[in-house]
Amino acid sequence: MRSLPFTFAARYLVSKKSTNAINVITLISMLGMAVISMAMVLVLSVFNGFEGLTISLYNSFNPDIRLVPIEGKVFAITDEQETALLDLPGIAMVSRVLEEKAALKYDKYEFIGTVKGVDDLYGKVTGIDSAMVRGAFVLRQGGQNYCVAGAGVEAKLGININDQLRDISVLVPNRSGRTGGLIPSQAFNRGRVLPSGTFSIQAEFDNKYLFVPLSFMQELLQYDQEISALEIKIDPDKTTVDKAKRDLEAILGKGFVMKDRYEQNEFLYKIMRTEKWITYAILSLILGIAAFNIIGSLSMLVLEKKHDIAVLKALGADSGTIRRIFLTEGLLSSLLASAVGIAMAVIICLLQINFELIPMPGSGTFVVSAMPVKLKLADFALVAITVVAISLIASWVPAYRAAGMGNLVKEE
Repeated sequence: MRSLPFTFAARYLVSKKSTNAINVITLISMLGMAVISMAMVLVLSVFNGFEGLTISLYNSFNPDIRLVPIEGKVFAITDEQETALLDLPGIAMVSRVLEEKAALKYDKYEFIGTVKGVDDLYGKVTGIDSAMVRGAFVLRQGGQNYCVAGAGVEAKLGININDQLRDISVLVPNRSGRTGGLIPSQAFNRGRVLPSGTFSIQAEFDNKYLFVPLSFMQELLQYDQEISALEIKIDPDKTTVDKAKRDLEAILGKGFVMKDRYEQNEFLYKIMRTEKWITYAILSLILGIAAFNIIGSLSMLVLEKKHDIAVLKALGADSGTIRRIFLTEGLLSSLLASAVGIAMAVIICLLQINFELIPMPGSGTFVVSAMPVKLKLADFALVAITVVAISLIASWVPAYRAAGMGNLVKEE
């Protein structure tokens, strides 16, 4: 008796209806569910692709943990504290950073940017090496200070990394407060670096940053050992980010803000997720509108099968059984259509991943040449659950009407 609703529903689904309009409406409803299910998987997969791409780009710049002081711009860390940090399980590397806004001058061009002084470990703590588009990430060689500029900074200053006769002037205010009387230039400390390379990650970084040696930046700002941040790489096999934060706080105290990669770009991640779920909600609404076809096709099917309903009730089937037959019918048709749509979406995504069928607009200047996509099982489950929920809601009205039909067999 338990399999009776499924048996009848499956038979009604594949059997030819006496009225051709029922077949047409059923086909239209299934086609609509298939197309929208395919669209939902494709859109969610594209969002996944862009999210993964963005995270990988930002991870080239951002460390696992960034530590800055709660009060003030700079702080000092002793060698003993740094040794204690490196002795912590899971702390792979610690890089010292000192950054400040500065005026940059190259040839006849000027620009206000952020100069970031980093030590020799910075390239290993982050993935900046993978973001180089010209030259190499070299900041000091043979006693000479070099710099690496973002692609936007390079464009605004007109930097030519192959010209080693012209350097970049870095000017910051003199911390001593002495303005030099009538000579305004003496109110600034000036340093010179040669360009060695260019990186490109994202406009937020490319149009802002110039990397220089930490020692150069400390000398320019008249600091001894002060730094503005610690950037830390962890070993995920030995610790977690939360545990690493607690261990760091135990050594350095509570005077610091510690941010993981998500917290360093919290607003960006929230925006991406909000866009994804708003798009999902819009597509779900369209799916709900398409489900009205299910109501129409099932209502017509109920009218056609009223004789069968009466016979089943005469044989002892209760209203719940009749209701389940037509609920199952609507669910089966929707799931079949959704499965076809999801399968088509998977095929399209695999073709895009392997053959890059849809290029990115302006791909010559973008970091990827084709539209990024990434398949996730969670998206398939989400689409399937959405289809089931909407199908059950749409099937309820005709199923309820079928359950209330007469109990006697009427001879035609």
